[in-house]
Amino acid sequence: MPSAVVERDEAADRRAANRAMAVSAAGLSVTALIEIVLALVTGSVALLGDGLHNLSDVSTSAVVFLGFWISRRPATARYPYGYERAEDLAGLGVALVIWASALFAGYESYHKLVGGTATTDAGLGMVGAALGIVGNQIVARYKLRVGRRIRSATMIADAKHSWLDAISSLGALVGLALVAAGYRWGDPVAGLAVTLFIGHVGVEVTRDLVHRLMDGVDPDHLEAARTAAAGVPGVGAAEVRARWMGRTLAVEVETRLDDGLSLLDADGINAEVERAVRVAVPDAGDVHAHAHATRSAGVA
Repeated sequence: MPSAVVERDEAADRRAANRAMAVSAAGLSVTALIEIVLALVTGSVALLGDGLHNLSDVSTSAVVFLGFWISRRPATARYPYGYERAEDLAGLGVALVIWASALFAGYESYHKLVGGTATTDAGLGMVGAALGIVGNQIVARYKLRVGRRIRSATMIADAKHSWLDAISSLGALVGLALVAAGYRWGDPVAGLAVTLFIGHVGVEVTRDLVHRLMDGVDPDHLEAARTAAAGVPGVGAAEVRARWMGRTLAVEVETRLDDGLSLLDADGINAEVERAVRVAVPDAGDVHAHAHATRSAGVA
């Protein structure tokens, strides 16, 4: 027997998202401020860049929260599909912060490399870098778990950003260890390595979000929906389109039905098609089926 349709609790999802953003922002603020203070004491450019990068996560959390807040507004005459795509636009804001962090980290690291400024008290700086690793790993895992559960591409992107910060902190730690071993160039070189990590994650996050904004979907979702719709008794053929609207996968199914069916029978078949598609594609939020007579020319 087919699986039951799992209903999504939109209010609960939004509460989980808001809670994740608030907790993450608080944790990262504390981590970043400690790192920045230690960076000023030790003169470590890698630790300073890492601390400022962590602090930028607080701003991205605010951007994500704004996206969730706007997306809950109901549809209007001007925006008949609602505001759910505000979440994806917020994701682009996250991507911009990542790229800005890459530029800043690269500039500061290059400046210190050519300037030859010394780094002092490397041991204290290593403590700050280790704190950055632990703090960001905790925040990244938390946001990733919530983002996957509520199917939010923006929160997943923000979780990747936090994961990136943990890698950034690791780079700062390695650089400071080299400084402690007598290699003064270790700190700025580590900063440049961190910049490469930031750019790599920036490419991934930007690519995923542009894919969403361009209505890219998993072909397996379309095939599963098409197979489920075509398997409903009374359906001769079916064509499927889908697009992401924030965290909602909206699916449209064009069905080909027998010419002699009444409107009431056609409505009943389409209702069954919508139910079958929701079972076959758990990510599907809004599903709408539209009937066409078999003798009609091509499905719209």
